[in-house]
Amino acid sequence: MSEPVPAHPSDPNPQASPPPILRVWFGLQDEVPRGVYVASGVGLMLVKYCFEVVATFYFTGHALTPWQFLTPLLNNRVDILSPAPGWVGWAMLAWTLPFVWIAFSMSVRRAANAGTSPWTGVLILVPLVNLVVMFILAIVPARRRSIWDLSPRPASPATVAKTRAVPVRKTRSLLAILAGMLVGLSSVGLSVYGLGEYGAALFFGAPILMGCVTGFVFNYEQPQSWGATVGISSGMLFAAGSCLLMFALEGIICLLMAAPLFLPLVILGGLLGKAVAGATHTSISQTFGMLLVLPLMAGVETAQALDPPEYVVTSHVEIDAPPETVWKYVVEFPDLPEPDDWFFRVGIACPMRARIEGHGVGATRYCEFTTGLFVEPITTWDEPKRLAFDVTSQPDPMRELSPYRHVHPPHLADASLKSRRGEFRLVALPGRRTRLEGRTWYTFEMYPQAYWTLWSDVSIRKIHDRVLAHIKQLSEAENPQ
Repeated sequence: MSEPVPAHPSDPNPQASPPPILRVWFGLQDEVPRGVYVASGVGLMLVKYCFEVVATFYFTGHALTPWQFLTPLLNNRVDILSPAPGWVGWAMLAWTLPFVWIAFSMSVRRAANAGTSPWTGVLILVPLVNLVVMFILAIVPARRRSIWDLSPRPASPATVAKTRAVPVRKTRSLLAILAGMLVGLSSVGLSVYGLGEYGAALFFGAPILMGCVTGFVFNYEQPQSWGATVGISSGMLFAAGSCLLMFALEGIICLLMAAPLFLPLVILGGLLGKAVAGATHTSISQTFGMLLVLPLMAGVETAQALDPPEYVVTSHVEIDAPPETVWKYVVEFPDLPEPDDWFFRVGIACPMRARIEGHGVGATRYCEFTTGLFVEPITTWDEPKRLAFDVTSQPDPMRELSPYRHVHPPHLADASLKSRRGEFRLVALPGRRTRLEGRTWYTFEMYPQAYWTLWSDVSIRKIHDRVLAHIKQLSEAENPQ
């Protein structure tokens, strides 16, 4: 009876292998020939466009045009989705990320298949340029054969001995970390301090390229494991954040908020960098040359700057007192107690008191926070039903946690989070009770808005709850039932 033939080392369990097309889309081992690139690109683009047209029209009544679909960074997609429920923006972001990864990784491998530097595929990160690059990659034939091959092969005894004798050197790990940090710090200098932009170049392009450079340098001419590459990429991100903290360029709170956005992109970039180092003959100079994508991406964003969309946060409380009693505490209120909520104790701006100068429309309300003063000229005075105001001056939204006494990153000094206007509505309820509603309209000039407005909504709602609870307590104390 013959012995069973063992499976090929590259496919230890053929029955558990994913379909080839899924491996091409989401993996890194297979090269991407022209036909697969074109078929996948056209097919996935049609699926994505049809789904988003239907979803956008269903939730907003807006017909998404092909141009708005193809250039999401050059049109205010967030503004288009503003009539939809808040979760829709997050769902669309989650829906988009797999398509972005497929387009990015396949373009890198298609560029290698076409005989050019695989980093040419990174140009798909640049708006408008990406359309040209994808068209070129779709028509250029393959120039080489079997140039992308990461399939594991049986190692000879000599190779095993050599691998054991030459572990990864600490200098290689250090160089990989320093290279990734250099990309990150350069992108901060260019985007934040050069162009004054907190856009996709900083929050999307930079972390991917930081990971690509780190993963490539770490695996260059001495391949390491996928796990080690993930570890070194994550360590690089921690080191870059520590550097920003050490030089007082950022504080702990903002770094922690940015980490969930940066970490997955850095890791994906690191894995792609390892794949390029192991499957091609790309040089380190070519790898650093592709970093020209960052200024291109930032420049296109700056030239096509759009007005940020406006968001609104609404909170309410029911008070056992009539609107006439509640009104006077809406207009101005005495000192609030010191906050015991950890959210405010870590440095988020916390309301302390409010006063008003004048009466009626044209009066100015001053709301004092722990970080400074909000100046709010009254635009509607409908006593005791509605008080509305604009915001003409505002303080920093937080005091950063930092080893230094003063940290003023540009996004705080220039108020990326800007309160535009607010209002209180008092609705009379049966039994001499009042429903008090508070609203704040604001803009947030950081990409991606769907991510950052999650934090800002929580912050503004916390502020609302603290003020409304204080007004409720004062009103009910004056009007015991």
